[in-house]
Amino acid sequence: MSDAATRVLADLGWKPVFARQVTSGEARDGLPVRVLSVHRGRVTVAGADGEESIPSRMPAAGTADDRPTVGDWLMIDRTTRGVIRILDRTSLFKRPAPGDDRRVQLIAANVDTLFIVTSCNADFNVARVERYLVLAREVGVRPVVVLTKTDLAADPADFAASARALQSGLRVHQVDARDATRTASLADYCGRGETVALVGSSGVGKSTLVNTLRGSDGIATQAVREDDGKGRHTTTVREMHRLTGRMGEGGWLVDTPGMRELQMSEVAAGVAEVFDDVTDVALACRFSNCGHGDEPGCAIQAAIGAGTLDPDRFDRWRKLAREDVENSGAAAVRRARPAKGHRR
Repeated sequence: MSDAATRVLADLGWKPVFARQVTSGEARDGLPVRVLSVHRGRVTVAGADGEESIPSRMPAAGTADDRPTVGDWLMIDRTTRGVIRILDRTSLFKRPAPGDDRRVQLIAANVDTLFIVTSCNADFNVARVERYLVLAREVGVRPVVVLTKTDLAADPADFAASARALQSGLRVHQVDARDATRTASLADYCGRGETVALVGSSGVGKSTLVNTLRGSDGIATQAVREDDGKGRHTTTVREMHRLTGRMGEGGWLVDTPGMRELQMSEVAAGVAEVFDDVTDVALACRFSNCGHGDEPGCAIQAAIGAGTLDPDRFDRWRKLAREDVENSGAAAVRRARPAKGHRR
Protein backbone atom coordinates (compact mmCIF):
# COMPACT_ATOMS: atom_id res chain seq x y z
CA MET A 1 0.00 0.00 0.00
CA SER A 2 1.41 3.40 -0.99
CA ASP A 3 2.12 6.13 1.55
CA ALA A 4 -0.66 8.25 0.03
CA ALA A 5 -3.17 5.42 0.42
CA THR A 6 -2.02 4.84 3.99
CA ARG A 7 -2.61 8.51 4.82
CA VAL A 8 -6.10 8.44 3.32
CA LEU A 9 -7.06 5.36 5.33
CA ALA A 10 -5.62 6.87 8.52
CA ASP A 11 -7.78 9.96 7.95
CA LEU A 12 -10.79 7.65 7.72
CA GLY A 13 -9.99 5.94 11.02
CA TRP A 14 -7.85 3.00 9.89
CA LYS A 15 -6.00 1.59 12.89
CA PRO A 16 -3.61 -1.32 13.52
CA VAL A 17 -6.49 -3.43 14.89
CA PHE A 18 -7.99 -3.43 11.39
CA ALA A 19 -4.72 -3.79 9.50
CA ARG A 20 -3.89 -6.96 11.45
CA GLN A 21 -7.06 -8.62 10.17
CA VAL A 22 -6.22 -8.29 6.47
CA THR A 23 -4.72 -11.42 4.92
CA SER A 24 -2.01 -11.25 2.28
CA GLY A 25 -4.49 -12.43 -0.36
CA GLU A 26 -7.00 -9.74 0.58
CA ALA A 27 -4.27 -7.11 0.52
CA ARG A 28 -3.46 -8.18 -3.05
CA ASP A 29 -6.98 -8.56 -4.45
CA GLY A 30 -9.07 -6.30 -2.23
CA LEU A 31 -9.37 -2.76 -0.91
CA PRO A 32 -10.27 -1.56 2.59
CA VAL A 33 -13.08 1.01 2.64
CA ARG A 34 -15.16 2.59 5.38
CA VAL A 35 -18.95 2.88 5.33
CA LEU A 36 -20.01 6.54 5.46
CA SER A 37 -23.76 6.09 5.00
CA VAL A 38 -26.33 3.33 4.57
CA HIS A 39 -29.16 3.32 2.04
CA ARG A 40 -31.61 0.67 0.88
CA GLY A 41 -29.47 -2.08 -0.63
CA ARG A 42 -26.41 0.13 -1.01
CA VAL A 43 -23.74 1.83 1.09
CA THR A 44 -21.55 4.85 0.43
CA VAL A 45 -17.94 3.99 1.18
CA ALA A 46 -14.62 5.82 1.15
CA GLY A 47 -11.09 4.53 0.72
CA ALA A 48 -7.86 5.20 -1.11
CA ASP A 49 -9.81 5.42 -4.41
CA GLY A 50 -12.23 8.05 -3.08
CA GLU A 51 -15.95 7.79 -2.36
CA GLU A 52 -18.36 5.52 -4.20
CA SER A 53 -21.71 3.79 -3.80
CA ILE A 54 -21.64 -0.02 -3.83
CA PRO A 55 -24.18 -2.81 -3.20
CA SER A 56 -24.31 -3.81 0.46
CA ARG A 57 -25.03 -7.46 -0.37
CA MET A 58 -22.80 -9.90 1.51
CA PRO A 59 -21.29 -12.94 -0.25
CA ALA A 60 -22.98 -15.40 2.12
CA ALA A 61 -25.65 -15.34 4.81
CA GLY A 62 -24.32 -15.20 8.36
CA THR A 63 -25.40 -13.91 11.73
CA ALA A 64 -27.65 -10.90 12.32
CA ASP A 65 -24.53 -8.74 12.70
CA ASP A 66 -23.11 -9.72 9.31
CA ARG A 67 -24.42 -6.63 7.51
CA PRO A 68 -22.59 -3.36 6.86
CA THR A 69 -23.49 -0.36 8.99
CA VAL A 70 -22.20 3.18 9.40
CA GLY A 71 -18.58 3.17 10.56
CA ASP A 72 -17.80 -0.37 9.39
CA TRP A 73 -14.58 -1.27 7.64
CA LEU A 74 -15.11 -3.52 4.61
CA MET A 75 -12.82 -5.39 2.29
CA ILE A 76 -14.14 -5.06 -1.26
CA ASP A 77 -13.03 -6.67 -4.51
CA ARG A 78 -10.79 -4.35 -6.54
CA THR A 79 -12.52 -5.30 -9.80
CA THR A 80 -16.18 -6.04 -9.02
CA ARG A 81 -16.40 -3.66 -6.01
CA GLY A 82 -18.44 -6.32 -4.24
CA VAL A 83 -18.13 -6.79 -0.47
CA ILE A 84 -15.72 -9.58 0.48
CA ARG A 85 -16.25 -9.29 4.24
CA ILE A 86 -16.68 -6.96 7.19
CA LEU A 87 -13.62 -6.54 9.39
CA ASP A 88 -14.09 -7.28 13.09
CA ARG A 89 -15.46 -4.23 14.89
CA THR A 90 -14.02 -2.49 17.91
CA SER A 91 -17.53 -1.47 18.97
CA LEU A 92 -21.11 -1.89 17.76
CA PHE A 93 -24.39 -0.19 18.70
CA LYS A 94 -27.54 -2.08 17.74
CA ARG A 95 -31.21 -2.48 18.67
CA PRO A 96 -34.25 -4.66 17.81
CA ALA A 97 -35.50 -3.70 14.35
CA PRO A 98 -38.68 -1.58 14.35
CA GLY A 99 -41.68 -3.67 13.28
CA ASP A 100 -39.81 -6.96 13.57
CA ASP A 101 -38.29 -7.47 16.98
CA ARG A 102 -36.77 -10.78 15.92
CA ARG A 103 -34.33 -8.92 13.67
CA VAL A 104 -31.52 -6.67 14.81
CA GLN A 105 -30.89 -3.21 13.38
CA LEU A 106 -27.26 -2.19 13.35
CA ILE A 107 -26.78 1.48 14.24
CA ALA A 108 -23.07 2.37 14.21
CA ALA A 109 -19.73 0.56 14.41
CA ASN A 110 -16.15 1.38 15.37
CA VAL A 111 -17.07 4.41 17.47
CA ASP A 112 -14.29 5.69 19.74
CA THR A 113 -16.17 8.23 21.88
CA LEU A 114 -19.84 8.71 22.76
CA PHE A 115 -20.97 12.29 23.42
CA ILE A 116 -23.90 12.11 25.84
CA VAL A 117 -25.57 15.44 25.12
CA THR A 118 -27.94 17.00 27.64
CA SER A 119 -28.91 20.58 28.36
CA CYS A 120 -28.81 22.69 31.49
CA ASN A 121 -32.58 22.97 31.80
CA ALA A 122 -35.56 20.71 32.49
CA ASP A 123 -34.17 18.12 30.06
CA PHE A 124 -31.30 17.24 32.40
CA ASN A 125 -32.15 13.83 33.80
CA VAL A 126 -29.71 11.78 35.89
CA ALA A 127 -31.45 8.48 35.11
CA ARG A 128 -31.23 9.11 31.34
CA VAL A 129 -27.54 9.96 31.53
CA GLU A 130 -26.91 6.78 33.53
CA ARG A 131 -28.66 4.71 30.86
CA TYR A 132 -26.37 6.12 28.18
CA LEU A 133 -23.34 5.51 30.40
CA VAL A 134 -24.35 1.86 30.75
CA LEU A 135 -24.65 1.49 26.97
CA ALA A 136 -21.27 3.12 26.38
CA ARG A 137 -19.50 0.95 28.95
CA GLU A 138 -21.13 -2.24 27.65
CA VAL A 139 -20.12 -1.52 24.06
CA GLY A 140 -16.63 -0.43 25.08
CA VAL A 141 -16.84 3.20 23.99
CA ARG A 142 -15.47 6.14 25.99
CA PRO A 143 -18.39 8.23 27.36
CA VAL A 144 -18.22 12.03 27.57
CA VAL A 145 -21.07 14.14 28.95
CA VAL A 146 -21.62 17.35 26.99
CA LEU A 147 -23.75 19.97 28.76
CA THR A 148 -25.39 22.43 26.36
CA LYS A 149 -27.46 25.60 26.85
CA THR A 150 -25.35 26.69 29.80
CA ASP A 151 -26.75 30.20 29.34
CA LEU A 152 -30.14 28.96 30.58
CA ALA A 153 -28.83 27.90 33.98
CA ALA A 154 -28.19 30.13 36.97
CA ASP A 155 -25.16 27.99 37.79
CA PRO A 156 -24.17 25.43 35.10
CA ALA A 157 -21.56 24.07 37.53
CA ASP A 158 -24.37 22.44 39.50
CA PHE A 159 -25.33 20.35 36.45
CA ALA A 160 -21.70 19.46 35.84
CA ALA A 161 -21.28 18.35 39.45
CA SER A 162 -24.40 16.17 39.22
CA ALA A 163 -23.03 14.50 36.09
CA ARG A 164 -19.54 13.93 37.52
CA ALA A 165 -21.06 12.34 40.63
CA LEU A 166 -22.47 9.50 38.49
CA GLN A 167 -19.12 7.83 37.90
CA SER A 168 -15.55 8.34 39.02
CA GLY A 169 -13.40 9.94 36.34
CA LEU A 170 -16.32 10.76 34.04
CA ARG A 171 -15.42 13.54 31.62
CA VAL A 172 -17.93 16.41 31.56
CA HIS A 173 -17.79 19.50 29.31
CA GLN A 174 -19.92 22.65 29.44
CA VAL A 175 -20.40 24.20 25.98
CA ASP A 176 -22.43 26.65 23.97
CA ALA A 177 -23.35 24.47 20.98
CA ARG A 178 -23.65 27.58 18.78
CA ASP A 179 -20.14 28.86 19.52
CA ALA A 180 -17.11 27.12 17.99
CA THR A 181 -14.82 28.76 20.54
CA ARG A 182 -16.81 27.33 23.45
CA THR A 183 -16.89 23.84 21.91
CA ALA A 184 -13.09 23.81 21.48
CA SER A 185 -12.77 21.67 24.62
CA LEU A 186 -14.19 18.78 22.57
CA ALA A 187 -11.36 18.90 20.03
CA ASP A 188 -9.30 16.30 21.90
CA TYR A 189 -11.91 13.65 21.04
CA CYS A 190 -12.16 14.69 17.38
CA GLY A 191 -8.61 14.23 16.19
CA ARG A 192 -7.47 12.67 12.95
CA GLY A 193 -9.23 9.37 12.32
CA GLU A 194 -11.23 9.49 15.57
CA THR A 195 -14.95 8.68 15.44
CA VAL A 196 -17.50 10.28 17.75
CA ALA A 197 -21.22 9.47 18.06
CA LEU A 198 -23.92 11.55 19.74
CA VAL A 199 -26.88 10.53 21.88
CA GLY A 200 -29.43 12.64 23.71
CA SER A 201 -33.09 13.50 23.70
CA SER A 202 -34.56 15.89 21.14
CA GLY A 203 -34.22 19.57 21.87
CA VAL A 204 -30.87 19.46 23.68
CA GLY A 205 -28.99 20.93 20.74
CA LYS A 206 -27.42 17.88 19.09
CA SER A 207 -27.95 19.12 15.54
CA THR A 208 -26.66 22.58 16.47
CA LEU A 209 -23.59 20.94 18.01
CA VAL A 210 -23.07 18.82 14.89
CA ASN A 211 -23.20 21.94 12.71
CA THR A 212 -20.68 23.75 14.91
CA LEU A 213 -18.29 20.80 15.02
CA ARG A 214 -18.53 20.43 11.24
CA GLY A 215 -18.12 24.14 10.60
CA SER A 216 -21.33 24.01 8.55
CA ASP A 217 -25.06 24.62 8.94
CA GLY A 218 -25.95 21.67 6.72
CA ILE A 219 -27.92 19.84 9.44
CA ALA A 220 -31.44 21.18 9.99
CA THR A 221 -32.33 22.37 13.49
CA GLN A 222 -35.70 22.80 15.18
CA ALA A 223 -36.91 25.28 17.75
CA VAL A 224 -37.58 23.99 21.26
CA ARG A 225 -41.11 24.17 22.68
CA GLU A 226 -41.29 26.70 25.48
CA ASP A 227 -43.72 24.71 27.66
CA ASP A 228 -41.54 21.66 28.28
CA GLY A 229 -38.13 22.42 26.75
CA LYS A 230 -38.47 19.56 24.25
CA GLY A 231 -37.83 19.62 20.53
CA ARG A 232 -38.60 17.58 17.44
CA HIS A 233 -36.23 14.99 16.04
CA THR A 234 -34.24 16.39 13.12
CA THR A 235 -31.85 13.57 12.21
CA THR A 236 -33.30 11.03 9.77
CA VAL A 237 -30.29 9.62 7.90
CA ARG A 238 -27.58 7.33 9.23
CA GLU A 239 -24.26 8.80 8.15
CA MET A 240 -20.84 10.01 9.19
CA HIS A 241 -19.90 13.68 8.94
CA ARG A 242 -16.36 14.92 8.34
CA LEU A 243 -15.29 17.53 10.87
CA THR A 244 -14.03 20.77 9.36
CA GLY A 245 -13.53 24.38 10.37
CA ARG A 246 -12.14 24.97 13.83
CA MET A 247 -12.65 21.31 14.69
CA GLY A 248 -11.02 20.15 11.45
CA GLU A 249 -8.45 17.83 13.01
CA GLY A 250 -9.68 15.05 10.74
CA GLY A 251 -12.25 13.37 12.96
CA TRP A 252 -15.62 11.89 12.07
CA LEU A 253 -18.98 12.38 13.70
CA VAL A 254 -21.91 9.93 13.62
CA ASP A 255 -25.41 11.32 14.12
CA THR A 256 -28.00 8.62 13.56
CA PRO A 257 -31.67 8.47 14.59
CA GLY A 258 -31.31 4.91 15.87
CA MET A 259 -29.06 6.07 18.69
CA ARG A 260 -32.10 7.67 20.36
CA GLU A 261 -33.84 4.34 20.87
CA LEU A 262 -31.15 2.03 22.18
CA GLN A 263 -32.60 -0.29 24.83
CA MET A 264 -31.24 -1.89 27.96
CA SER A 265 -30.65 -5.45 26.80
CA GLU A 266 -27.67 -7.72 27.47
CA VAL A 267 -25.80 -4.93 29.27
CA ALA A 268 -25.13 -6.58 32.64
CA ALA A 269 -21.43 -5.71 32.49
CA GLY A 270 -22.21 -2.07 31.72
CA VAL A 271 -24.65 -1.83 34.62
CA ALA A 272 -22.08 -3.35 36.98
CA GLU A 273 -19.39 -0.91 35.84
CA VAL A 274 -21.48 2.26 35.99
CA PHE A 275 -22.99 1.28 39.35
CA ASP A 276 -19.86 -0.28 40.80
CA ASP A 277 -20.47 1.49 44.11
CA VAL A 278 -23.84 -0.24 44.46
CA THR A 279 -22.67 -3.65 43.27
CA ASP A 280 -19.70 -3.55 45.67
CA VAL A 281 -22.10 -3.02 48.58
CA ALA A 282 -24.43 -5.76 47.33
CA LEU A 283 -21.56 -8.26 47.39
CA ALA A 284 -21.45 -7.85 51.18
CA CYS A 285 -25.06 -9.06 51.64
CA ARG A 286 -25.39 -12.21 53.77
CA PHE A 287 -27.28 -14.08 51.04
CA SER A 288 -26.16 -14.18 47.40
CA ASN A 289 -29.80 -14.02 46.23
CA CYS A 290 -30.69 -11.10 48.51
CA GLY A 291 -33.60 -9.05 47.20
CA HIS A 292 -32.34 -5.99 49.10
CA GLY A 293 -35.60 -5.55 50.93
CA ASP A 294 -36.15 -6.78 54.48
CA GLU A 295 -33.83 -9.80 54.27
CA PRO A 296 -31.51 -10.26 57.25
CA GLY A 297 -27.94 -9.14 56.67
CA CYS A 298 -28.76 -6.94 53.65
CA ALA A 299 -25.75 -4.69 53.16
CA ILE A 300 -27.68 -2.43 50.77
CA GLN A 301 -30.31 -1.53 53.33
CA ALA A 302 -27.62 -1.11 55.99
CA ALA A 303 -25.71 1.33 53.76
CA ILE A 304 -28.87 3.29 52.99
CA GLY A 305 -29.66 3.46 56.70
CA ALA A 306 -26.13 4.66 57.45
CA GLY A 307 -26.34 7.34 54.78
CA THR A 308 -23.45 5.94 52.74
CA LEU A 309 -25.63 4.88 49.78
CA ASP A 310 -28.12 7.14 48.02
CA PRO A 311 -31.50 5.34 47.98
CA ASP A 312 -32.44 7.01 44.66
CA ARG A 313 -29.27 5.69 43.02
CA PHE A 314 -30.00 2.23 44.41
CA ASP A 315 -33.52 2.39 42.94
CA ARG A 316 -32.14 3.38 39.53
CA TRP A 317 -29.62 0.54 39.66
CA ARG A 318 -32.31 -1.99 40.53
CA LYS A 319 -34.60 -0.69 37.77
CA LEU A 320 -31.89 -0.94 35.10
CA ALA A 321 -30.75 -4.37 36.32
CA ARG A 322 -34.32 -5.70 36.18
CA GLU A 323 -34.91 -4.15 32.75
CA ASP A 324 -31.73 -5.77 31.46
CA VAL A 325 -32.77 -9.20 32.79
CA GLU A 326 -36.24 -8.92 31.26
CA ASN A 327 -35.07 -7.61 27.88
CA SER A 328 -32.16 -10.05 27.67
CA GLY A 329 -34.53 -12.94 28.28
CA ALA A 330 -36.93 -11.62 25.66
CA ALA A 331 -34.04 -11.22 23.20
CA ALA A 332 -33.05 -14.85 23.69
CA VAL A 333 -36.64 -15.95 23.03
CA ARG A 334 -36.81 -13.81 19.88
CA ARG A 335 -33.60 -15.31 18.52
CA ALA A 336 -34.96 -18.80 19.13
CA ARG A 337 -38.16 -18.13 17.16
CA PRO A 338 -38.17 -19.04 13.45
CA ALA A 339 -38.33 -16.14 11.05
CA LYS A 340 -41.69 -15.22 9.52
CA GLY A 341 -42.68 -17.62 6.79
CA HIS A 342 -40.04 -20.17 7.81
CA ARG A 343 -40.98 -23.65 8.99
CA ARG A 344 -38.75 -25.85 11.01
